[in-house]
Amino acid sequence: MQSLFSGRRFVLIVILTLAVAPYFLRLGASSLWDSNEAFYAETPREMIESGDYINPSFNYQPRFNKPPLSYWVVAGLYKLFGVSESAERLAIALAALVMIATAYGLGRCAFSPEAGLLAAIGLAASPRFLMFSRRIMIDVYLAMFMALALLLFILAERYPERRRFYLAAMYASIGLGILTKGPVAALLPALAGLIYLAVYRRLKEIRRLMLPMGLAIIALIALPWYWAVYIQHGWGYIAGFILKDNLSRYGQQAWGPSRGPLFYAGVIAGDFFPCSLFLALALWFEIRGRLVGKRVGSTDPAQPAAADAAQDRNVTLLIVWIAVIVIFFSFSRSKEDLYILPIYPAAAALAGRLVARWFSGAPTLDLPVKVTNGILAAVLVTAGASVLYLFGGAAQGYQLRGATMIGMLAVAGGLITIGSQCAGKRRVAVLSSVSAVILFNWVFVLWTLPDFERYKPVRALCEIAGTKPPEALVGYYRLASPSMTFYLRRPIFEYYLPEEISTAFSSGRDVYCVMTAAEYDSLDQELRARTHVLARRPMFQVKLKGILDRAELPQVLLVSNKGGVSSAQ
Repeated sequence: MQSLFSGRRFVLIVILTLAVAPYFLRLGASSLWDSNEAFYAETPREMIESGDYINPSFNYQPRFNKPPLSYWVVAGLYKLFGVSESAERLAIALAALVMIATAYGLGRCAFSPEAGLLAAIGLAASPRFLMFSRRIMIDVYLAMFMALALLLFILAERYPERRRFYLAAMYASIGLGILTKGPVAALLPALAGLIYLAVYRRLKEIRRLMLPMGLAIIALIALPWYWAVYIQHGWGYIAGFILKDNLSRYGQQAWGPSRGPLFYAGVIAGDFFPCSLFLALALWFEIRGRLVGKRVGSTDPAQPAAADAAQDRNVTLLIVWIAVIVIFFSFSRSKEDLYILPIYPAAAALAGRLVARWFSGAPTLDLPVKVTNGILAAVLVTAGASVLYLFGGAAQGYQLRGATMIGMLAVAGGLITIGSQCAGKRRVAVLSSVSAVILFNWVFVLWTLPDFERYKPVRALCEIAGTKPPEALVGYYRLASPSMTFYLRRPIFEYYLPEEISTAFSSGRDVYCVMTAAEYDSLDQELRARTHVLARRPMFQVKLKGILDRAELPQVLLVSNKGGVSSAQ
């Protein structure tokens, strides 16, 4: 315990604590994100309302495109704390905390305690990972279970006397991953494990993995829900989930723009920043070392050769893990940045090992890490200056609270990093840049994200629509707003064709529809009934050209065929 809280490790623990805290601050200060969060907030609420925890539904219609574990977790928190954005996001934040702890575990078990702390800091400090952990339920949970499986496999390798326990826990984690998002939670870890064993010509050791016990554990966790669905509905929903939502999305482009095979290189660079720069350097050293027959070595100069060999195997396993997941999804026709989220704890461990070795004075790393740190400082200064230019003096519509402070923190962090490096204070140079990122994470969650609520119109418009009669038709037209059903606690319509919304307005029923002002104007000749604008709210669209031109923010309207301001407005 004394060594853990001595010297620079204590400093690292303080920095890690500061990095983790924003994940739990002001979780309910902003409304649901309609792109995906709405589904994972509303489905558990409908489960509680109906009392049916086997058949997921959304908008009061069956929703079997994902297994139910993430819904069950949120439903449990709703039972404890009430239905709210805070309770739903607490579930995601807790999963993110486990991922950060897994990054620490990978770094510590595979390399050293200091590498573990640096790995956890690197992952926790990532602004994009912080954002994912406040809005993306299912992918964070899948990544958590897959990363835990990797850590448990390493523990089974390191502590053979407890191999049975760690392998049982590994299979349980895989089973929970399958119950979160399906077979991919087993496929990719199995593929990575096979390649790792093949590299070291250890395929005969597969029998030591206790596969019969593992399959039994996975079956006990994952199969009961599938069996219950089969008993009630036959193979329809199960086949639809596996074939349509898994295989077809892999083999066909399901949505969004076409993305090339190098898409994930950019994702890692941005989503894993600032740790991505050190990851790139760590991978370069390790791959080059294997090609020329030289290893980077341990974080401890006094480490015995056997421990060095163990570290070498751990590095290989982490690289294989990253490569398998990235290459697998690079061949997918449908690509999303979140698909490779399971690599981040492993990537953080490799980056943490590199920085820990640099802290210890490894001479071969000195110049490369200094250059990498200089690039990081330059990125911070450039990004900070860009934020100050785009938002600091922007027109009122583009101002966000805290943006100026974020820009100043980034610039200051970059300059302090450069100054510290020039003064030969290597640890201060790295930690100052990471600390700057952590500080603007604090500013972002305390001030900027809540202020952004002014430009998220759905919850405010639902407060108006929610006062209307139960028999009224309420929904949206060409503006995907699934969170409406969460805020209204009722079914909503989702129309995308002009004839659909025109027929609704002419049906004789009261209709309240959310749509953009541009779509409303384009419907002028289509509508056969008199309509009115009841309310309008601005919507922030983060497009660089619009910000540079100081273009007027698009407006979102609540339109009705009953009362309000005339459509001539």
